[in-house]
Amino acid sequence: MRKDKNDIIVETLINKMFEIAGHPVTFEDISGRTDNWYQQWTMTEEQNKEWREWGSKYIKKEKRLLKSYADRQMAMFDLNYGLKIKQ
Repeated sequence: MRKDKNDIIVETLINKMFEIAGHPVTFEDISGRTDNWYQQWTMTEEQNKEWREWGSKYIKKEKRLLKSYADRQMAMFDLNYGLKIKQ
């Protein structure tokens, strides 16, 4: 079964988030979970900023969006699936 473009984008963003945060976890590990899995791991504010900047550029390129729209989509993605920020 072929994945649609949005599924690939979500998987890539989640894999990159774990990579930047330094956790040996992938999308495959959390796929299908219905709990609040994103609260089990943390990332620093700097890591979150790096991931959001990377994600905005990635979304902009993949979906051919204006930067402001890509930034907004990435902010919503972070709100829904971003890891907890550690102080």
